[in-house]
Amino acid sequence: MMGGMTEDPGGAGPAVRAQLLATEHWSLLATRSQTWSEVMGRITAQFTFASASLVVLALTLQVVGVNNSFRILAVWLGTSVLITGTLTALRVRNASQQDLMFVAGMNRLRAAYLEIDPGIKDYLVTGWTDDPAGILRTYDMDVKRSGLSHFLASAFVFAGAVNIIIAAGLGAVLANTAGTGGLGTVLVGAATALLYATLVFLPAHHGYRAALTLLASHPTDNETD
Repeated sequence: MMGGMTEDPGGAGPAVRAQLLATEHWSLLATRSQTWSEVMGRITAQFTFASASLVVLALTLQVVGVNNSFRILAVWLGTSVLITGTLTALRVRNASQQDLMFVAGMNRLRAAYLEIDPGIKDYLVTGWTDDPAGILRTYDMDVKRSGLSHFLASAFVFAGAVNIIIAAGLGAVLANTAGTGGLGTVLVGAATALLYATLVFLPAHHGYRAALTLLASHPTDNETD
């Protein structure tokens, strides 16, 4: 939401206002960087845990084969990896929503810069409005991409895809342990993956759309005089 920077006889001059805006801008940049650094650390730790679990299962399989002990270990490790993976995916989802608001905030600051000096508009490669179009301009920098491309390339989908594979494997192991045949095991694994994907991705999609709707509800000037 772009607020007008009207003249205030008792207020600070343009130079001081620019310094105050720059301070807020750098604060948002630092917080954004710190957020994603923490998120990437969690993703790395999660994938390390998942990889180590696969190594343990592979070594156990070579020693004892596919027996009840192996199945119990597979279920226990699969459940553990899926739980920690789900928590990691939730953190990534929250960070993505926070990132959307960081971008909206920085766009508002650029709008304030333009009110101080409209001449810099032609030099900006990112957006200066906090509506969906302005936010997309900041993310794309005028390189046109589809919404599907943004979604599929996101860190949340990457982490979620790994969790879906783990959920499918866990469901298949449980079905096999219960005595289900080959086709039944495959169907249970596929159904588990679909159920998990629905429970994880739908709330994330609704949360993202709600954030965009909230931003779109603010009156925004698309052009600066």
